[in-house]
Amino acid sequence: MKIERESLEGFLVVASAFLIWGASPIYWKTLAEVPAFEILMHRVIWSFLFLTPIVAVQRRWGEFMAAVSNMRTLLILFATTLFVATNWLIFIWSVNNNRVLQASLGYFINPLFSVLLGMVFLKERLRPLQVTALLLAAAGVAYLTLRLGSFPWIALSLAVSFGFYGLVRKVAPVSPVVGLFVETLLLMPPAVGYLIYLNGLGQGAFIRLGIKIDLLLMASALVTALPLLLFILGTKRLHLSTVGFLQYIVPSCFFLIAVFVFHEVVSSAQIGAFAFIWSALALYTADSMVFYRLLAKISVKDCS
Repeated sequence: MKIERESLEGFLVVASAFLIWGASPIYWKTLAEVPAFEILMHRVIWSFLFLTPIVAVQRRWGEFMAAVSNMRTLLILFATTLFVATNWLIFIWSVNNNRVLQASLGYFINPLFSVLLGMVFLKERLRPLQVTALLLAAAGVAYLTLRLGSFPWIALSLAVSFGFYGLVRKVAPVSPVVGLFVETLLLMPPAVGYLIYLNGLGQGAFIRLGIKIDLLLMASALVTALPLLLFILGTKRLHLSTVGFLQYIVPSCFFLIAVFVFHEVVSSAQIGAFAFIWSALALYTADSMVFYRLLAKISVKDCS
C-alpha cells in the first residue's frame, strides 16, 4: 500500500510539473509586447534569484563549488547553458509569433530525436520498433517540408536544442537544481549587461510598461524552476517508462492551446506530419512498455 501511495503521489507531482510546462504558452503570450530576447534575459535573472535560496536551504553549496571548480564539469555546463538558452529563446519567440503548433511538433519529435542521439553518441542499440518509429518521424518532417515548401525550423530547432541539452547534461555530475543554478549563473553577466544597456537607451519593458508586466517578468522564475522542482520530486517515486509516457502531456497541451486558445490554423500538411509523428510515438511507447515489462519479469525471476 505504501508503494502504491508513493507511486500515485509521484504520478500527480510529475503530471503537475508537465501541466505547468504545458500551459506555459498562455503565460508567455501575456508578455507578447516584450521582445523575446529581453524576456529571456529576465527569465535568467529571476530564475537565478529564485534558485539561490533553494540551493542554500538544501545545503548544496558544496556540490555547487565542486561543479564550478572542476573545469570539465564547468565546460559541460557551459555547453548545456548554450543549448537551454537557445531552446528558451526559440520557444518564447514561437509563442509570441503564433507558431505554437510548430513548437508542439518539436516537443513531440524530441523523445525520438533523443533516441537517435543515444544511438549515435552513446552507442545504444535500437530495437526494430524504435528504428521504425524514427523512420516514421523522419517521414513526417520530410512530408511537412515538401508540402509547405519550407523547412520546419522551429520544430526541429526545439527538438535538436533540447535533445542535445539532455544528452550533454546526462554526463554532468550535478543534480538538476544545482545544474540549472550554474546555468543561470553563467548567463547572468550577459543578461544583466543587456538590460543595463537597454535602460541606458531609455528602452526595456521593466518599470516602463506597468506593474503587471513587471510582475509577469519576475514570475518567469516560477514557470522555469517550479515545474523542475516538482519533476525532480516526483520522478524519484516513478518508473522511467511512466515518466516517459507522461512527458507527452507537454506537447499535447501545446497543441490544444494552439488550436483552441490561440486559434492557429491547422493545415492539411501539419495534420499529415502530426499523423506520422503520433504513429511513431505510439510505436515507441508500445515498444518501451513491452520492454520494461520484460525487464520487470526478469528481475522478479532473478530475485526468486
